[in-house]
Parts: sequence; C-alpha cells; structure tokens
Amino acid sequence: MSDRLAFRIAAPVLLGMILLVAWEAWVRYAEVPRYLLPAPSDVASTIAAQWSQLAPAWWVTLKTMLVALAAAVLLGVAAAALFASSRLIETSLYPYAVILQVTPLVAVAPFIVIWVGWERIWLTQLVCAWIVAFFPILANTTVGLRSADSGLRDLFALYGASPWQRLRLLLAPSALPYFLAGLKVSANLALVGAVVAEFVIGSQVENPGLASTIFTSQLNTNTPLMFAALALISLTGIVTFFAMEWVSWLLLRRWHASAVGSG
Repeated sequence: MSDRLAFRIAAPVLLGMILLVAWEAWVRYAEVPRYLLPAPSDVASTIAAQWSQLAPAWWVTLKTMLVALAAAVLLGVAAAALFASSRLIETSLYPYAVILQVTPLVAVAPFIVIWVGWERIWLTQLVCAWIVAFFPILANTTVGLRSADSGLRDLFALYGASPWQRLRLLLAPSALPYFLAGLKVSANLALVGAVVAEFVIGSQVENPGLASTIFTSQLNTNTPLMFAALALISLTGIVTFFAMEWVSWLLLRRWHASAVGSG
C-alpha cells in the first residue's frame, strides 16, 4: 500500500473518529435525551440489539439499489450506443431522457405506485431507483463513445475494421473512463432513489427497507432506531463509493491518466 493511498484512507477515518468522540462527549456532558439525539454508543448498541429487524430491511434496500444499478447500466449503455450511432435518434430521444432526470422523484413516485400497483410494490421501488440512476450512465457513456480520436477513427476505416472491431478496440476503451465516472454517480443515486421510494411508499409494505424503518421509528419516537437505520444507509453509500473507486482504479490503472500513479 503506498503512502498516498494510506493517507487517503487514514485521513477521513481519523476525522470520523474525532467527530464521533466529540459527539459522544457532548451528548453525555449536556445530558441530551436519547429521543432528541442518541450518542454514537447508543446507536451502535441499537444496531446490535435490533439486528434481527435491521438486517432484513438493509437487504431490501441493498437489493433494490443493486438491481436498479444493474438495470441502469444495461439500459444506459445500450441507449448510449444507440445515441452514438445516430444523431437523429439522439436528438429525438435525449430531451425525454433529460425530462426523466430533472423531474423530482417524489412527484413521480405516486404515479408509479398507481401504474405498477400496490401488489408489486418492490417493482415500484425498483423503477424509482432506476429513474435516478439511469441518466448519468447514459450521458457519460454517450460522450465517451463520441470522444474517440478522429485520427484513429479514420485509421480503423482505412484498414476496413468491422463494427465489432471498432467497438471493442476503439470505442469501448475511449468510453470506459466516462462510463466509470457515470457509474460512480449512478451507484449512490440508485441508493438515494431506493430510499426516497421507500419514504414515499411509507411503511405499509410486506418487506420494509431501511427508509421504511426510519419512517416507522419516527412515528414511534424511537430515535435510536432511526439513527441506526440511517447509519446503515450511510455505511452502504460509503462502501459503494469506495467500491466504485476501486473498480475504476482497477480497470484504468495501467493506461489512463486519471488512475496511473493513484494507487
């Protein structure tokens, strides 16, 4: 492990530990009631005590995020390839992709619930998470496919390269850094979409997620459980971010300037 990588890991971890200690000390010193602000130790003990409730909820949210991200990658890359192949198709469809992105999810989610139906509520959550995760993949991959060097394009055409050869040897490597940048954004947006969908739908579901747990805990004034669920959501987002960073570094470290020497 290089000194630079160790510093990138140690600095935020150390700051986080300092903040947690300060939080714990202030809550104890000021005698803040647990229903207003539980101490980090209370949150940790709640996670341990309520793990049988939190673990299934965590899995529901995580499953929604992962499936939505996979769908965003598959459909986003396919749509980007279609857009890159035809300016007419891109000009015709891109504004609708933008509309899908800029429309607030909390405004769209109730309609999705009505159209999909309460009997398929997990599919509703999946669609909501997919909506917010789709656009960064589409936009970044489209730019990447169009950014291949024009001289190399002419060279491939001169040597009569097949469409598959152009895609595999020229367009895909050119688009990969852009795709990975979009993937970093979409991964956490999928988590945000899953959480927002659970909040909009509420707690009246057979298999509640972490946001539904927060919603129910709020009604019961169970603040430590709210913080416990929130801590798991935050932990999921942090792990996802660093996982995407690692994947990006792993794929680009040998040839792209954004990753060479960063390990």
